[in-house]
Order: sequence, then C-alpha cells, then structure tokens
Amino acid sequence: MNAPQLTQAEQLYKAARSLLPALRERATETARLGQLPKATVEAMQQAGFFRIMQPARYGGYELDPEVFFKVQMILASGCMSTAWVLGVVAIHNWQLGLLDDRAQRDVWGEDDATLISSSYMPVGKVEHVDGGYRLSGHWGFSSGSKHCKWAFLGGMVPPKNAGEAPDYRTFLVPLGDYKIVENWNVSGLEGTGSHDIVVEDAFVPEYRTHRAIHGFECMSPGNKENTHYIFRLPFGQIFVRAVSSSSIGCLQGVIDNYIAVNKDRVGLNDGNKIATDPDAQMALANAVSTVDECQTVMFRNFDAMVAAAKSGSALSLDERIKMRFDAALVARKCTDAINQMFISCGAQGIFRDHPLNRAWLDINAGRTHVANNPFKFGRNLGGVMMGAENHDFFL
Repeated sequence: MNAPQLTQAEQLYKAARSLLPALRERATETARLGQLPKATVEAMQQAGFFRIMQPARYGGYELDPEVFFKVQMILASGCMSTAWVLGVVAIHNWQLGLLDDRAQRDVWGEDDATLISSSYMPVGKVEHVDGGYRLSGHWGFSSGSKHCKWAFLGGMVPPKNAGEAPDYRTFLVPLGDYKIVENWNVSGLEGTGSHDIVVEDAFVPEYRTHRAIHGFECMSPGNKENTHYIFRLPFGQIFVRAVSSSSIGCLQGVIDNYIAVNKDRVGLNDGNKIATDPDAQMALANAVSTVDECQTVMFRNFDAMVAAAKSGSALSLDERIKMRFDAALVARKCTDAINQMFISCGAQGIFRDHPLNRAWLDINAGRTHVANNPFKFGRNLGGVMMGAENHDFFL
C-alpha cells in the first residue's frame, strides 16, 4: 500500500526539520561570520521557505501565515538567527505582493528568488519630486541585508498642503541606490547580519512605495493582480510576528536541551540531582506552558485574520489592538521562561559552548526589538478599553 502523500505544508515542515542538524553544526560559524552562511541561505531557497507567502504569479506558494510561522519556529529550535532572518526577509516577499505590480516586476522580473531586507524606522528624509520622491537617510538593523538586492525603508512623506497629516510609507530601493554599513557587532542574534543602510538622495518612483494606511485597510495596489486572500491580511499584524515567533521556536529547542543537560546532572556543591530541584522542575514546566500558550494564541489570531480576509470583512480596531498586544507579549514570556531555566543550569551556563548559552543570548536580544516591547501596546490596549483614544496605527 502506498503511503499517503504529504501536503505542501507538511513537506515544508519536514524540510525544516531536516535542516536542523546542519543549523546546529553551523551555529558557531554563523556567529563568527556575523551573518548566515551561504549554504544556509541556499538550503532555505531550495526548500522554498522564502516562497511560502510570495505571490504565485512570481513562483510563490500563497500559503496561510500559520504555515510560514510554523516553519520559522521549527528552524528557530536549531538556530534563532536563521529563523529571524527568514522571518523578516521572507515576509517581504508577501509585502512586495501588496505593491504596484511594476514594483514586483522590478524585483522579480528577471529572478523571482531575489530577496529584500528592510528597516522600517521612519528616519528617512523624503521630498516630493515629479513622479515620486527623493529619499535620504541612515537606517539601522537591516537583518539579512548582505543576502538581499533590495531594501524596504521607512519614511514620513511630508504633507503637500498645510494641515494635512504626514504619510508613513515604505520605500523600495535597489542595492545600487543604498550602501550597507557593516557594523553588526553584538552579543545576541549575531548571525542575523543586521547592518545599517545609508541612502543619499535616491529617486523612488511613486509605484515603489507602500502606504501604511493601505496596509491597515487591507486595500493595497497589489490586490489588483494578487487576489489571494493572504494579500488582504493586515500588514502590521503579519510583520510583528516575524520578529516575535522565532522566540517561541528557540524556547522549544531550549526545552529539549534543558532536559538533556539536567536530567542526570548532579550539583557539584551539594551532590543533589538537579532533576529533583523544585525550582528546576518549575522552570521547565513554565517553559513548556509558555510555548503552548504563545502558539495557541498566535494560531487563534491567525484563524480570525484569515477568516476575515476570506469573507471580505474587516477585523475591528479593538480586535487588532488586542492582537497587537498578544504579539508583543511573546518575546517577554519566552525571555522570562529561558531566564528561569538558564539560572537552573548553574554557573556552567555562562560558558559559550553550553547548549543553552547561545539561545539565552538570542532570545534576550530579540526581546529588545521595538515590536517586542509589550508595555507601549499594553498601555494602549488598557487605555482604549477605558475610553481613551487609540495611539497605535501599525495594526
């Protein structure tokens, strides 16, 4: 009897799991390079990971976000830097599908495997010119930038008329119009290669910009050609999970290592088995519960987003505000969980070759991303629930 064929999603999960031994073996090299090894990027390209949410018109699979983020979490259990780069680079293939098709042809017309990095911080100096804008600026934290030929860069378009509000946009810029400043020298997520980007007076045509309001309204220029429902998902809700979900997968990998390290370990000072230490037991139980909780909430929220996109309805503002807070909580919960386990490993955990050390540094580094700071988004949620105005529009 023939074995049942795997679905495309199951094939992607299997490919991600098969890559884990190589990711673990390359972990030291990845950190030393300060970016992903070429072999890792090529393996992810061959497996199709960057195409999961890419438009089918350009070789993509147009699968649900749950598939993409499950793949990211699997990879993170072996190397959080690898998963982080996949998250923030591959999600750009989905975002490019929201732009005017001319922008998609600019990037993928000759090679639909071309990758895009980003830095969304709104630090660009923008001027109106005929047909588009002049863009200048210095952006930080462009993860995976050395593997990419284009960049999405954030900037505020000044109003043309007095009294109008500034217009936040993402500007799509080719490598020839920006320089990469190689300054990534950090103690966590070392392999993400999140270098700075500098642009000096580059012309960006109107069609190579994406307005934040279009991403919020789920009505973007790219919807004309890319009619699949995933391109009607809220941009803000999707991107923030690209920088939070790798913490979940990394924590799962830590759970497995924690058990292996401590199951038979005996404390050098008191001779007691660590497996009988109540604090060590509770740290493990809390981590397992954290992974389960974070995944459950995320997939529940994706179900609601996908259902709305499929039906052509819109999530309410209150729903988005709560979902935004849910995403921001992930990194803090995972950081708190791994910190408890790290302490339970004793002083051996501070050695670089300890199985938990790199993950501990990586999760704590990921927690510092602005999208992973829950306090701003929690205050906004609590305030709105008590009648205050909403102050977050990246929803």
